[in-house]
Amino acid sequence: MGDRRGVLFDVDGTLVDTTYLHTVCWWSALRECGHDVPMAAVHRAVGMGGDRIPGHLLGEDRDVRQDDVLRETHRALYAGYHDRLRLLPGARELLFACAERGLVVVLASSADEAELDVLRKVLDADDAITAATSSADADSSKPAPDILEAALAQSGVDPARAVFVGDSVWDVAAAGRLDIPCTGLTCGGTSKGELAGAGAVAVYEDPASLLAALDESPLGLLR
Repeated sequence: MGDRRGVLFDVDGTLVDTTYLHTVCWWSALRECGHDVPMAAVHRAVGMGGDRIPGHLLGEDRDVRQDDVLRETHRALYAGYHDRLRLLPGARELLFACAERGLVVVLASSADEAELDVLRKVLDADDAITAATSSADADSSKPAPDILEAALAQSGVDPARAVFVGDSVWDVAAAGRLDIPCTGLTCGGTSKGELAGAGAVAVYEDPASLLAALDESPLGLLR
């Protein structure tokens, strides 16, 4: 850990519009393995680690031998969307605005390395980004805080001078385990009430809304 101040960003559903794509791909993977899970339940699971989703949705008495098949099927289906991914409004501009204010910008992503490469190309903001994590950097996935700990270690950001920006209750939970305030965005489909109820210190609609209020936001108040 270091003494720098900075912002850790979740990427999927926070900066890049992928939450519902992941939902459809997990739903389809489950169907292919014989599990008819309501899409709303799948959506609520997206944001936790992919290794946790089968157990979360199917329970401890599931056939765990299917877990790898489910993950691989989801990964293959999602790869079909790689060339159609789009930024959420204001995402790139927000990253550069944070960097211009002297904040260290870190992508605290749990995507695998191949997916992270795709996301970074979509963001096209490497000049603003100091460090980025992938699933390979964490022993345990969200809501465990491992990926945030890796992001702090790679960037030298002091956890006492950090804010995490995410779109799911799993993001809020992971930040809370390190006592890092989490700013929530509803653009991943989780409501303001859910994010605030999970402990988010502020909630905005999307990166553009956060950017418009940046100076008064938890990011702008970092010292």
